[in-house]
Amino acid sequence: MLGSLEGIRVVDVTMSVAGPFATQILGDLGADVIKVERPEVGDDTRRWGPPFWDEDESCTFTALNRNKRSVVLDLKAERDREAFIELIGEADVFVQNIRPGSLTKLGLGHEEMRAINPRLIYCDMSGYGLKGPQAMSPAYDPLMQAYGGLMSLNGEEGRAPARIPASILDQGTGMWTAIAVLDALRSRERTGKGAHVHTSLLNTALMWLPAQLAGYFAAEVIPPRLGSGTIGIYPYAAFPTADNWIIIAAGNENLWQRLCGAIDREELTRDPRFLLNPDRVAHREELFQELATTLRGADGVSWVTKLTAAGVPTTPIQTLDQVVADEQVAAIGALPELPHPRIEGFRIVNLPIQVDGEYAPVRRVPPLLGEHNQEVLGDRSTTEGGKKES
Repeated sequence: MLGSLEGIRVVDVTMSVAGPFATQILGDLGADVIKVERPEVGDDTRRWGPPFWDEDESCTFTALNRNKRSVVLDLKAERDREAFIELIGEADVFVQNIRPGSLTKLGLGHEEMRAINPRLIYCDMSGYGLKGPQAMSPAYDPLMQAYGGLMSLNGEEGRAPARIPASILDQGTGMWTAIAVLDALRSRERTGKGAHVHTSLLNTALMWLPAQLAGYFAAEVIPPRLGSGTIGIYPYAAFPTADNWIIIAAGNENLWQRLCGAIDREELTRDPRFLLNPDRVAHREELFQELATTLRGADGVSWVTKLTAAGVPTTPIQTLDQVVADEQVAAIGALPELPHPRIEGFRIVNLPIQVDGEYAPVRRVPPLLGEHNQEVLGDRSTTEGGKKES
């Protein structure tokens, strides 16, 4: 059963997406995550919307902050600062993604915190990294998708570059942070010492492009934007049918032969332009037109049924309402409904890990701002802390 981080305390001074996603993973794995928020406003995502759950709880915030306790502290106020330092002295892990240099100005940088607690694993997350001309620049996911090259490759040739709709760099950086914390905790078991862990959105952007960068290193060729396609394989993309689009992934010669047989276009396998995968990649536009002409002759469901029966990997392109209603998604229990004291019909996306057939338990729903000041801080809680949301 998941939960090996039980007994590990994480002090979380993060906002927006990357940091909260990292600490939610740690919380799902059993850690006691104390989310330290600013008085009155808290995490920026508390106000991101609409849509909202139950009129006033941000869907973005609730998606990223389960299995945490919220306390409100003003780190510029002496009493709150002292309470925060006590939390650091008791913590195993500290995670922050606020503007570079902000905590150092308050005397709460890496060196100061490690002096307070030598066993502390101190994690900072940045946009561009800790050094270089852009180190102090603000960074958000769309900025970094543009700067790191992802956006230049996404979308269709001849049209504007497109951002990947998911916050792939924020969430990816959160994943790398959680992995790094697990490694640092394991190392601490052997050495007794903490560590300084750093991750950045720029590093994550580059890590998502290993094949594309390897191709550039080898041939100095900038890949074109391929829409739903990919480099090096074809047909391996979206194709139109009479009523919608489907994805076909004929990734080897056997599947190519099967595809042509299933759509009654065996002559394509003998066409010199399409004999082998490198030929098909070189002539992808011509092959797209040949396949599209045939596939437009029937509806998407019919083609998916026929191609699947022939052993050709294919799927309809589902919208979110279809995904939520999908029997396979239901079968794996990925989107469960959970009891919530304020929100009827509350659902989450499970951490995508199962151990012995079980997902990570949800011990706490996303907290109200300052909900746990008294529980966590006790007498150290200030009168300003703990703004309750109705």
